[in-house]
Amino acid sequence: MSHILILYYSRYGATSEMARQIARGVEGGGLEARLRTVAPVSANHEATAPPVPEEGAPYVTEEDVRDCAGLALGSPTRFGNMAAPMKYFIDSTSSLWLSGALRDKPGAVFTSTSSMHGGQESTLLSMMLPLMHHGMLITGLPYSEPDLMSTREGGTPYGPSHLAGTDSDLPLSEAEQRLCQALGRRLATLATALGGRK
Repeated sequence: MSHILILYYSRYGATSEMARQIARGVEGGGLEARLRTVAPVSANHEATAPPVPEEGAPYVTEEDVRDCAGLALGSPTRFGNMAAPMKYFIDSTSSLWLSGALRDKPGAVFTSTSSMHGGQESTLLSMMLPLMHHGMLITGLPYSEPDLMSTREGGTPYGPSHLAGTDSDLPLSEAEQRLCQALGRRLATLATALGGRK
């Protein structure tokens, strides 16, 4: 069975919860959801991450990315852009780009911010750029999802978003959960329609 890779970085847990909700949507759409994370980066050049995270999803491998039928990329916002660990990982995918491993596969993005206007849309757009360079077919959320018109928390047509609050401790609202699940179903549907190209 083809899998949809849900690759994220999360520091306080909101982005990882979004990833789990997207996984629910993927599995509801009939495909396997594979949750993976990226290692943190450090200014201390001697620091090394353990080979397996202490908690949460395993670290992503090149095979996870190469063999996926679709990809959802998630990161909290850092000054209107993706977090450094996600960018660091993406910068290491040149061999996948050279081989065209992600070409013609559906790709999507999701994010979480502390404030409503903390750069949700610019972060989503910044994560789309490398996916486009990889030749992925970018999908967002259509306005046929009624929560996009009524949410007072996160949610954009560019992809799901979450308002975590100034202490980064607000749980996902029901609307935010539904939008994450809708993106997962959409990725599964598109990957199936595209033949789950490997």
